[in-house]
Amino acid sequence: MSGSDPSSGGESDPRGELRQLAGALRRHVEHLDRMGIYALGGQSRPEPESAPEPESAAPSAESAPSGVKSVGAERDAAAAASSLAVVRADLGDCTRCKLSAGRTNIVFGVGDPAAPLMFVGEGPGAEEDRRGEPFVGAAGQLLDRMMTAMGWTRDTVYIANLVKCRPPGNRDPEPDEIAECLPFLHRQIAAVAPHVIVALGRLATQVLLKTGAPIGALRGRFQEFGGIPVMPTFHPAFLLRSPDRKRDAWSDLKQVIEELERRGVRSPHPARE
Repeated sequence: MSGSDPSSGGESDPRGELRQLAGALRRHVEHLDRMGIYALGGQSRPEPESAPEPESAAPSAESAPSGVKSVGAERDAAAAASSLAVVRADLGDCTRCKLSAGRTNIVFGVGDPAAPLMFVGEGPGAEEDRRGEPFVGAAGQLLDRMMTAMGWTRDTVYIANLVKCRPPGNRDPEPDEIAECLPFLHRQIAAVAPHVIVALGRLATQVLLKTGAPIGALRGRFQEFGGIPVMPTFHPAFLLRSPDRKRDAWSDLKQVIEELERRGVRSPHPARE
């Protein structure tokens, strides 16, 4: 989500971001309404008064069309959006570490508040810092293509980073900076409650899994964070520099598709074979 206009002083506006969260949820509910799920209650749209309305159970997660949330899932989405709004409010106009001194915008997170699939990177770059949204530069464009190949889109997953402010010169976030931001990422994960997390790159993988092992030794095999399967894979920025490793990354992502399907989660769009 975008932060405030840099010309207004360079700080993000938490109230504006909360409004964007509420707006995203409202648009999601309207989309479900158009698909035949009536408002937040999840009931079918009422028939005209002249026609008797049969009693029927709410659609189950198994019977709901791909990409349409069941009643319970829709309620979960509202709760997740509310929880994320609380996390964002608690983060506030953060000055907890030295990264705050050089940022333009806080980069909190973006996507479906109750997404079954979550991507975690390391930190914002220059374009992300300017726009206040994660993964919108060249690496973000590649990530969008990777998600599309999986059958997902930016508004049907959730994307966040280890740190919410850009490290100078795109260096790795330092341990003290990560330590200040990590509790907020943990709370984002708890709010979204994804079925699967994709850890993008060495640093995100090592921090989430509390390991010093290299990404090459970790990728391609599911690990676990708080009971959630985590698939480590290469960061899109690395893939831009080493396009020959895209085949490996795609192999990792196909395992994510299979794990989601095993858990009864279908992608909103057909995935690439």
